[in-house]
Amino acid sequence: MTARKIGVFTGNRAEYGLLVPVLRALRDAPDLNLALFVGLRGLSDEGENFPVAATVPIARADATPASTPRAIGEGILGLTDALVSTTPDVFVVYGDRYEAFAAMIAATQMGLPTAHIEGGDMTQGGTLDDVVRHAMTKLAHIHLATNPVSAAHIRQLGEEDWRIHDVGFPTLDLIRAGDFSPPDEVLAELGLTVDRPLVIFTQHPITTSHSTAGAEIDACLTALDDVRTELDAQIVLTYPNSDLGSESIIQALEQWAAERPDVVLRKSLGRRLYHGVLNLCGRVTRGVCVGNSSSGVKETGAFECPAVNIGPRQSGRLAGDNVAHVDVDPHNIFRAIRRALTDGVYRDAVRAAPNPYGEGDTGARVTRVLRELDLDDPRLLNKQTILPPV
Repeated sequence: MTARKIGVFTGNRAEYGLLVPVLRALRDAPDLNLALFVGLRGLSDEGENFPVAATVPIARADATPASTPRAIGEGILGLTDALVSTTPDVFVVYGDRYEAFAAMIAATQMGLPTAHIEGGDMTQGGTLDDVVRHAMTKLAHIHLATNPVSAAHIRQLGEEDWRIHDVGFPTLDLIRAGDFSPPDEVLAELGLTVDRPLVIFTQHPITTSHSTAGAEIDACLTALDDVRTELDAQIVLTYPNSDLGSESIIQALEQWAAERPDVVLRKSLGRRLYHGVLNLCGRVTRGVCVGNSSSGVKETGAFECPAVNIGPRQSGRLAGDNVAHVDVDPHNIFRAIRRALTDGVYRDAVRAAPNPYGEGDTGARVTRVLRELDLDDPRLLNKQTILPPV
């Protein structure tokens, strides 16, 4: 029996890090052949040796409105050629980035059975993620949701129940396995100490209100200054994504950090180091994750790490009880951070809070779904939309 070829697309380093548990499980399955389609140059897989079927560099969207649709168009053309050259039995796409959108369009319009990971998530805070994600849901043939609430959202979008699988959040596989930088390595790399509280901060622009990004980052940095001086906290800052409004955030971060030599500013920590910081914040010292990144909502709970989610960017996304939501006001941000760092009862409650994103076995679940998928089922490519009665 010929092994089933599973194509997986990865378009950026952050998404690749989230896909690693799924890629490992597919690579190690004796009855499946993994074929990785890479949408970026210079991908380092840290010795994983995943088999790359094609590299299709997609232009990086910048801070101009026209760059994203141009990158999507370029991606569709390149990925179409790659899929003609190497045609998988099933194609897997993750998330809602523009690179993934291009991959989803190319595969589904070629009639390839396509599975989508992380559909059904909701982020009603003014980003374009929701509309792209839901469009990808309507294109995909199989839905690999990361939690039961998102699976329910996919049903509400009219998708047939047999297509929907709750597989959990892939990153939890890595966390469960302890696949992140240990405390000593984190402390040495970033020049930190366990004797002082710690804040890890990431703030992204909101695409539909990018003109306010400068004022919002100023409010956040005002709060962080108070945390730094009044609570003697260590501050680690990371750059935002490249969406509209990112330039003003980067400029503010660089100026603020330059005036405060004890503040750590990195363009990116990478997945292992970032998770090592969250582990430090939750399990080793008194720390908190602050900002408006989805990782603050989705990944902190697995480390028993408090999170302060600022502003509306993650509105609608499922969050555990370890996440405190605040508006973009420096006083409210400061109070939420202070509580997370100093309130022992609150930190105990965070440690006891259940994680809504699975048990850390997503790779095995995805592999099982793709292995058992009936490619001869005439319903697979003949999608029906289940609508309520009029």
